[in-house]
Amino acid sequence: MKPSSAQIKFIRSLSQKKFRDESGLFVIEGEKLLQEALDSGFGIEEIYRREEIGEECMQRISSLSSGSPVLALVRKPEGLGEMGEIPSRGLCIGLDGLRDPGNLGTIIRIADWYGIKDIYASPDSVDVFNPKVVQATMGAIFRVRFHYTSIPELCKAFIEAGGYAYGTFLDGEDMYSMQLECGTDAPVLLITGSESHGISREVAECVSGRLYIPSYHPGRSR
Repeated sequence: MKPSSAQIKFIRSLSQKKFRDESGLFVIEGEKLLQEALDSGFGIEEIYRREEIGEECMQRISSLSSGSPVLALVRKPEGLGEMGEIPSRGLCIGLDGLRDPGNLGTIIRIADWYGIKDIYASPDSVDVFNPKVVQATMGAIFRVRFHYTSIPELCKAFIEAGGYAYGTFLDGEDMYSMQLECGTDAPVLLITGSESHGISREVAECVSGRLYIPSYHPGRSR
């Protein structure tokens, strides 16, 4: 059944964080994302298919330039604003003021590829349910747990749990020359900062190690 004018207006409003927060819903587009959502156990509120609602209607509700074969409204998981229990071991990612939607989507996708289950972000980071973030994750958003929390408090929690909180800095020590913990026996948090300002002073004061990640050069010895 075609969405009404009011429903179309509501769906389009979900491009804005304010309305995503108020409704607890976000938009996904494409068959792959829909299948990932169905497999994940996330609550799906509504599904709109192009062959059912028509090309013109899909263009009106889609954020993609060429429209999409399918669009769905998905309920956000609970506990996004909570730090949660610190894992007993494993590698986690911390994001301090990350603002670019495409970058966040890529980070979530890479985390999923390497089996990283938890990403923590400062409250001023980009919204994980921004449509550009969701599309860039290519479905990884349904497999990686996301938390918004205080990164300085998170660093302290990891260290108090017997773990480590490494920050990435331009003046840090070359990570390839360091003996790093990798999460085998303790929880490890790897923090990166905003694209323009890096890690904030407040977070820098809380890390247990300062790393520099050099650019890749073919043939470089690891």
